[in-house]
Amino acid sequence: MTTPAHPTEPQASRPASRPLGVAAIGYAFMGKAHSNAWRNVASFFDVPAIERKVLVGRDATAVAEAAAKYGWAESATDWRTVITRDDIDIVDICAPGWMHAEIAIAALEAGKHVLVEKPLANTLAEAELMTAAAAKARARGVQSMIGFNYRRVPALALAKELIGEGRLGTVRHVRAAYLQDWLSDAEAPMSWRLRKETAGSGALGDIASHAIDQVLFLLGDQVTEVAGRLHTFVSQRPGGNGIEDVTVDDAAWATLSLTSGAIASVEVSRVATGRKNSLQIEVYGDKGTILFDLENLNELGFLDATAPVREQGFRRILVNEPVHPYLNAWWPQGHIIGWEHTFTHQIRDFLTAIKDGTPPSPSFEEGLNVQYILNAVEESAAAKSALVQLPSPTQSATTSAGRTNLQGA
Repeated sequence: MTTPAHPTEPQASRPASRPLGVAAIGYAFMGKAHSNAWRNVASFFDVPAIERKVLVGRDATAVAEAAAKYGWAESATDWRTVITRDDIDIVDICAPGWMHAEIAIAALEAGKHVLVEKPLANTLAEAELMTAAAAKARARGVQSMIGFNYRRVPALALAKELIGEGRLGTVRHVRAAYLQDWLSDAEAPMSWRLRKETAGSGALGDIASHAIDQVLFLLGDQVTEVAGRLHTFVSQRPGGNGIEDVTVDDAAWATLSLTSGAIASVEVSRVATGRKNSLQIEVYGDKGTILFDLENLNELGFLDATAPVREQGFRRILVNEPVHPYLNAWWPQGHIIGWEHTFTHQIRDFLTAIKDGTPPSPSFEEGLNVQYILNAVEESAAAKSALVQLPSPTQSATTSAGRTNLQGA
């Protein structure tokens, strides 16, 4: 991994009159979603002025076409050169996971604020290095955040508020299931997402990371032990040069024990026929229950078990009122928003944190915590669902610092 030999000063010295210059690295699925957010955020939210300076990709022709389509001022193919530019203040990393660590560490050391897509990295070691770099940069006023965009779904943000207000009482158990079907067809072609060397893992890192982050986000809790299982249903798929082995999981299951005493079950699959992008979350407390499904992202189900039994039942909350999280910036009551708005909310929160000089959430430390849990699921699966103990957050940070020093020596 290469990093600048002489880190530059943080962008705190940027003239106040100049907008924040943004560079995005990656122009495919996530690059498109993030580009849309950068384009729209200032139209709806009061944020610092920005300029979409450059979109970076490996294919010069394709990235130039994408930059023109998405509204970036220019395109480039060398991210190393881009992050050293004086007119770049923010680096948004939308590239595949195997590139996250090298780019993020170099950008942070160059004094750039960094937003990186989830999962934080493909390996625990890389995630630890990134987290250490983020901590050092933060001390110089350089901010960093991981892109768990579902925290910015208004219905889920409302769910967190209700849980925090005690409306569910003591939470006993949580069910989180993230189900997709884009790999249900056994003839679906190979891609980088199905190779361990580029993806790190399959459904586990891709979508279980979201489900696990939601458990931690909603409950404000920590995982203490994990039992897990991984499975690949289609072991070979057609590639560019013939049949290739699939080296990641198609589906994953995990049981998480939490510090509070609650238990969470997590199920994820990319071969769940008929489920397109369904993140289902159920939180059960002794005084109430919350239900959510991403395929109906404007709605939250809520049951108040303190009401008289004759009146109890799930109510459907349409989360479109100005009093709901983020929604005072959008449309009149009852007018729904979509999946893409979560990225706009994410950029809004990141820019606000940069303006205020406050560390944004989820931090790299929070991303590393999810990485520890994903790693424990893999360990448990390899040991036939054996129970794996997780260190406390304090112990995790100490271990991370120790490993980072050894690897960075």
